[in-house]
Amino acid sequence: MKIRKYAAIDIGSNAVRLLVANVIEDKKKEPKFKKSSLVRVPIRLGADAFVDGSISDNNIDRMIDAMKAFKLLMKVHGVEKYKACATSAMREASNSEEIVEKIFRKTGVEIDVINGAKEAAIISSTDLKHLINSDETYLYVDVGGGSTELTIFSEGKIINSKSFKIGTVRLINNSKEKNKKIFGKVEEWITKNTAEYKRISLIGSGGNINKIFKMSGLDAGRPISYIYLNAQFEYLKKMSYEDRISELSLNPDRADVIVPATKIYLSAMKWSGARRIFVPKIGLSDGIVKSLYFNKL
Repeated sequence: MKIRKYAAIDIGSNAVRLLVANVIEDKKKEPKFKKSSLVRVPIRLGADAFVDGSISDNNIDRMIDAMKAFKLLMKVHGVEKYKACATSAMREASNSEEIVEKIFRKTGVEIDVINGAKEAAIISSTDLKHLINSDETYLYVDVGGGSTELTIFSEGKIINSKSFKIGTVRLINNSKEKNKKIFGKVEEWITKNTAEYKRISLIGSGGNINKIFKMSGLDAGRPISYIYLNAQFEYLKKMSYEDRISELSLNPDRADVIVPATKIYLSAMKWSGARRIFVPKIGLSDGIVKSLYFNKL
């Protein structure tokens, strides 16, 4: 048996994450991927990119510091290979090329700014095949700060996939009219692409749905019902931002985005007719590690 260390840096719109994973290699067996360490830094790039169109100098400096820290952590862990990917906020920032060049010059970390289709493909390359039944249909919903990736699986195969500019940070900063318009586009896509399936379940990924699952107290592998998620949404919506932090022990950068995130998952369930949502705790960083290991990046 051999244990190798791989890492992924996920530069999202709400936070920047470093995932260090153990890849356990055993002869005649498929490699196993186990999380060794996960570090999350609340650098809200989307608040810059979606409002001002560019990333601020202050957040550029914070990103540089984060990359320096991540490099040291990877060195301590003995990481042999890593990949850094940036998503929605960096895609839309007018100064993203300049930032990528500056970070590489200052830290040696090379950042790949990926498009929505590639983001969805990387996420779909995670351990989903072990989680889904080959004879059932699923709508996979990954909600980030700046975008939401939707993928339909039926009989173990990807049927269709789409990335939408609808995310938690974006919803907070957009006008109501703009949000209504984008919700309409998502509803149209989900309704059209799930119409032929009688029974469909959701698979949800992202920090917010992970938190809601943790709060539910359910055992791993058990799905959250539509009724429970709807009740939780109404409960969270009525609470003040401060109460979500003090009473529910949510991080300040989670306490505001958890409400719009829950709305996206609930809407996807409503439009697809799904009555339950599975939460396997996987995301972009897991997909990066797997894709890196199998030389797909």
